[in-house]
Amino acid sequence: MTYDIAILGGGPGGYVAAIRAAQLGAKVCLIEKTRVGGTCLNRGCIPTKAILGSIKVLRHIQHSEEFGISVEKINVDMGKILNRKDEIVNNLVSGVELLLKSNNVTLINGTGTLKSSNTIDVSLSSGGQETVEANNLIIATGSEPALIPAFNIDGQKVMTSNEALSLKEIPKKMIIIGAGVIGCEFACILSALGTEVVMVELMPNILPTEDVNIARRMAQILKKQGVEIKTKVKIEKIEKTDAGVTAILEGGVRIEAEKALVSIGRSLNTKNIGLEEAGVKLNERGTIFVDDYMRTNISNIYAIGDITGKIMLAHVASAQGLVAAANCTGEKLTMDYSVIPSCIFTFPEIASVGYTEDKAKQAGFEVKTGTFNFRALGKACAIGETEGLVRIVAEEKTDRVLGAQMLGPNVTDIIAEVTLAIKNKLTVKQIIDTIHAHPTLAEAVMEAAEDAHGMSIHIAGKKH
Repeated sequence: MTYDIAILGGGPGGYVAAIRAAQLGAKVCLIEKTRVGGTCLNRGCIPTKAILGSIKVLRHIQHSEEFGISVEKINVDMGKILNRKDEIVNNLVSGVELLLKSNNVTLINGTGTLKSSNTIDVSLSSGGQETVEANNLIIATGSEPALIPAFNIDGQKVMTSNEALSLKEIPKKMIIIGAGVIGCEFACILSALGTEVVMVELMPNILPTEDVNIARRMAQILKKQGVEIKTKVKIEKIEKTDAGVTAILEGGVRIEAEKALVSIGRSLNTKNIGLEEAGVKLNERGTIFVDDYMRTNISNIYAIGDITGKIMLAHVASAQGLVAAANCTGEKLTMDYSVIPSCIFTFPEIASVGYTEDKAKQAGFEVKTGTFNFRALGKACAIGETEGLVRIVAEEKTDRVLGAQMLGPNVTDIIAEVTLAIKNKLTVKQIIDTIHAHPTLAEAVMEAAEDAHGMSIHIAGKKH
């Protein structure tokens, strides 16, 4: 059967592209080898947040005395936590399948291989073969955790995030290799469950892609939660023992634990999918070359998501999918990477968008900043989550908002306000002049904006 568009990969890029293309009138086929939703829905964003939801309840109970509520005994049932996680994921997968069906997208379950710029051969999950012909192709095959040979990953004693999402028993001690987003999220989960956690990071700070001040403050918070952090440390190899694992650090230091979690590196799913047969070009880093229209070097083949090597986030893949789908149907849209929010679901949460102060200065801006701490905010005090801050970065001359960094309760939701401000080139004054409801956590954005003008109401001792 011939389609207007065939999409290889049903993750947050692929299925979004399929639905949008169908909305635009195209006849669409989506090929997925496992379940729609990709890593994000099945093995990443959603299952980790479901588990974090349970851990957030646990943390509230652990601190219930502060709220005047006594709990005599806490019982953690990992089986029920995992069942809840699986139920959430299954419901959302079913929801995506329903959306595809309601938009008349043909879903084929199987492993697809490009045979030409218009043809995909599919080994069906149910057995047999099917050939799909299409005027345009969108490649959205995503990535998987990198299986680094030196770490002896077996999925049991030494695991990736995929296996960690199905831990039925709480380990007594866990080594987490890599203190990036995944490592820090799992450190929060495991430490709350009572696991002794040791995080080992090669870089000078945890969360090396975040603002250094936010990262250092988060490190202090993690240490208060009982997490041991070792930075500027290289793990040479991991050995499996009868008791668990032993990590051998550079210099010969050994760390023993029950299990190890490897949370560094992603492997792109670009091998054995027929890129060579179709003539699709890879760049030096092994990612698929795409232009701003998400088009590869072959005019009717597009690529989206992790395999493009841009920004490896689910919402970026979805945005790229919308652009690719529109261009496949005759529109001329380009992808804009200038305003991409980043969210980390630790305790407390971290969110950022746009420039940090240092990066804004490096880009040639004269900047001003405003900061507001959650401990001075009524709503934060009321809910007992006062750790953290909101910081706004703006251009001195024009007052235009350039960026924001946040650490604190619900900041992964609050960041949307500043993202909208940057995207639409709003000024700090325009944020100040927007009345924010009281008492809310979003007031921290308004107060930080006022502080950039030296006029915050709830900061004592400011010089005007």
